[in-house]
Order: sequence, then C-alpha cells, then structure tokens
Amino acid sequence: MSENTPFPGAPQHFPLTRWSVVEAARSPDAHERQRALDTLIGAYWKPIYKYVRLHWRKNAEQAADLTQDFFVKLLEKHLLERFDPARARLRTYLRLCADGLVMNADKSAQRLKRGGPLPPLSLDFETAEGELRQLPLAATDGPEELFAREFARSLFTRGVERVRAHCTQQNKLLHFRIFELYDIDGAAKDLTYDDVGRRFGVKPTDVTNYLAFARREFRQCVLEELRKMTATDDEFRREALELLGLKLA
Repeated sequence: MSENTPFPGAPQHFPLTRWSVVEAARSPDAHERQRALDTLIGAYWKPIYKYVRLHWRKNAEQAADLTQDFFVKLLEKHLLERFDPARARLRTYLRLCADGLVMNADKSAQRLKRGGPLPPLSLDFETAEGELRQLPLAATDGPEELFAREFARSLFTRGVERVRAHCTQQNKLLHFRIFELYDIDGAAKDLTYDDVGRRFGVKPTDVTNYLAFARREFRQCVLEELRKMTATDDEFRREALELLGLKLA
C-alpha cells in the first residue's frame, strides 16, 4: 500500500464474532477442526515458509518440506490446545512452534512423511519464491519483526485478492484498477485525481468515489481476514490498531 491515507474516515466499531480459529481447532467436531486448519493454512503458510527461508536460511526445498510438516505437527502434537492467549499472540506462538520444528528436525527426516494425517498440501511455493526475490535473504530483522512483516504482507495480500474478486463480481473492476494504481502499486503517488481520471477516462469526482468504495471494501476485507487470523477479541483489536491504525471499540 502507498502512504496515501488508505483508511480515511475509518469506523470506530467493528462487529466481533465468537468464533476463532483456536476455538475451532479445539472443537470435538471434525468439520470445525478442518475449518480451523484450512484457515491457518491459508493465512499462515506464506509467513511460515518465508520465515524458515529467511531466518533459518533454508533452501527452497527444505523450507517447503518444513512448512508442510509444520501443519501436520499442529495436528499430531495438538499444539493449538497448548496455546495460551494470555502469554502470546497467536502469530507469535505459531512462530515459536516453527522455531521448535526447525530446531528439532532430524536431517534424515525433514521431508514430510507421506501417508500421515494430511495429504501433501497444494501450496504455491513458486509464487512465494517470487516474492522472496524482492527481499534480501540475509535479513537483518529479528525473528519477531521478520515474522510480523510477513504476517502483515500475507494479510494485506489476502485483502487485496478479496477486493479484486468483489469488484469483479459487482462489475466494478474499474474501481479496483484505480485503487490498485493509486494505493497498492503507488505508481500514482505523484498524480492528481485529474491525472488519474484522464488515464481511465473518468471524471476526478469518479476517481474520488471509486477510491472511497475500494478502500472501504479493502478495510472490511482485511478486518475480516484479521479476525480469522487472531485468537481473541483483544488480540484482534491490538493487531487492527498496529497494522491499520484503527481503534476498534
């Protein structure tokens, strides 16, 4: 995102839900447990993969195997049942679990054992590698800062993908294209709304309205994704404040 105030007029309230990924993972219902695992995989596989690559200096094949193994271990060892939200954020706890996995991985058994409780996960490691090429492999961030950065990157990417899908479904792809140019790519940071309007053949007032619509959609989508990626209402509020500058009541 560019630095152009992506959340003007942000609301002070957001409806909280009772469901959390941790509660679902602890549920006796197999469907709920699978829903939790699907949520965790979708939200955290890229941060885990990139963290293993950058912090632990593993090659792409090793990192892919360890990422696959990570989610198997979450089930096998009932790791989410040990999570205590009073002691750490969910993302911090998962990072520490990843640290433990890497430190304890036997060199001869790093590959995911096929035939376990999960089939091999269909994850787009090539895309993750492409994103990593834009980052220095000799990262200087500490482990918490590194994982937090990739957590935020994953969150915002998922939010952008949802906005793109929503705008496509609503025949408002032009709204997304202007939002993408102005707020995501940052290519229009030196352009006025008149310039953007001429580029897309719309009035400056249309640019204003289209951006406002897309930003509201993005904010809503990011908050919904964040709600699924956190364990408690308090953690959700703290992450929303730190990542989005939103103080939610």
